[in-house]
Amino acid sequence: MTLDFKARVRARGFDLTFGVKTGETIAVMGPNGAGKSTLLGLLAGLVHADQGHARLDDRTLFDATAGSRAWTQPHRRGVALLAQEALLFPHLSVLDNVAFGPRSTGASRQEARAVARQWLTEVDAAELGGRRPAALSGGQAQRVGVARALAADPSLLLLDEPLSALDIGAAPALRRLLKRVLADRTALLVTHDPLDALVLADRVLVIEGGRLVDDGPTREVFAHPRTAFVAGLAGMNLVTGVRSADGIEATDGWKVVAPFEAEVARGASSAIVVKPSLVRVSHLKPGRAEGNAVWQTILDVEPRGDSIRIRGDMLAADVTPAAAADLDLAPGDTAWFAFSADAGVGYAL
Repeated sequence: MTLDFKARVRARGFDLTFGVKTGETIAVMGPNGAGKSTLLGLLAGLVHADQGHARLDDRTLFDATAGSRAWTQPHRRGVALLAQEALLFPHLSVLDNVAFGPRSTGASRQEARAVARQWLTEVDAAELGGRRPAALSGGQAQRVGVARALAADPSLLLLDEPLSALDIGAAPALRRLLKRVLADRTALLVTHDPLDALVLADRVLVIEGGRLVDDGPTREVFAHPRTAFVAGLAGMNLVTGVRSADGIEATDGWKVVAPFEAEVARGASSAIVVKPSLVRVSHLKPGRAEGNAVWQTILDVEPRGDSIRIRGDMLAADVTPAAAADLDLAPGDTAWFAFSADAGVGYAL
C-alpha cells in the first residue's frame, strides 16, 4: 500500500482512516466544511494531527501516536499540491517556475531546466516557457501548475479542485490532460464535480463532518449513493429507511414501494433512488397508479437546461417549463410529488 493514513484533529472534528494503493487516483468529495482541506493540509504538512499517522511508501509523513511526535518537513515529503489557482512565482519565467521543484531537490540549473522543458512539452505548453505568469490565461497557468507539480516527481500528487477556477471552455482540455498524466500515478483529487470523479478517479472517498461515509469504485458510489449529498451529485432522489415487504419504510413513516436489485432482509437498512425526471408534481392527490406519493413543501424552483427542477424537502422533480408555469409553485408552497413503483430502485445500505 502506498499511503496509509489515520488522523484526528479534534478542533476540526476530523477523524479519518483510509489507504491508497500504488497508482490509484482517489476522488475526495463532500459538502463544504466536510474536512477535505484538512485532509490535504495534513498530507502536505500544513496542518498538524493530534493523533494518528501517515506513511507514504517507506517514508513517515507524520506520526502522532503515543510516544512519538515524528513530523517530516513539507519539502521532504515527496508530496506535491496543485491548488485551485496555479500560484506561480510571478518573478520567474514559466520555465523557471517548472524547474523550481527539481532545483529544490538538488538538481543543477541545466538539469532542472531539462526536466522543466520535458514536462512543459507533456502538458502542451512548451511555447510558454519564456513568458511570465502574468501573461498567461487561466487555462495556461493551470497547465503550467500541473507541469510544476509533476516536475518534482512526487510520490503523491494532491489536486485541490484544479478545474474549479477555469472558464467553461478551458476545463475540458485540462480534464483530458489530467486523465493522461494521472494514469498509473498515485493522487488524491478534491472535487465537487461528479464528471471529474467519473473521468479521472478509480475510487471515491466521501467525507461528511470529518468522517468517512462512503468509499468505493467511482461508478458504484454514484449508482448506489448512501447520503443525500452523493445522491444530489448523481442527479438522483434518495429515500432511506428499512426494508419492508415491498419496498422500504422511511424514517418518517412514509412507505415507499419499489423493486430491489438484490435480496435484502426485512428490517435491514436500505435505500431507494429515483430520477427527478420520473417524479410528477400535482396540486391534486395522485391515484393509486402512481404508487408512491408525498405531500411536501417547496424549497426551490430553478431552471436546469430545458427543464425546471422543483425541489421539495424530500424529493425533487424535473418538469417542462410549460408544466412549471401551470403549477405556478414558489418556495413555501406545498404540492404532491409522486412516482410509480417501477420508477425507483432499491438496495441495501
